[in-house]
Amino acid sequence: MNATIWHNPACGTSRKTLAILSETPGVDVTVVEYLKTPPSAEKLGQLYRDAGITPQQGLRLRGTDAAERGLPDADDETVLEAMAAQPALIERPLVETGKGVRLCRPQDLVQEIL
Repeated sequence: MNATIWHNPACGTSRKTLAILSETPGVDVTVVEYLKTPPSAEKLGQLYRDAGITPQQGLRLRGTDAAERGLPDADDETVLEAMAAQPALIERPLVETGKGVRLCRPQDLVQEIL
């Protein structure tokens, strides 16, 4: 099974999720450090749709200026464009497999798509 994780190595939850993926037999993991290689607004939209959440639910508030910019109440397109332009606004980690997508907070949510 292929799995892609949008990862921030500075985040403990992201590291724990990556460890679960790496330790699961038969999982081939692709790691995308999204702060270095941010996903496009279109890719983020697809990930959130597939995860069954809104872009606002995937918005990182802690340690960002998202609230000051009004992003929690903004329309989807505005939020996705902001995330693509400023990837620190993306809550992490996102994991995509052939079974779906999860925002893995807590990290054990990754089990649902393995």
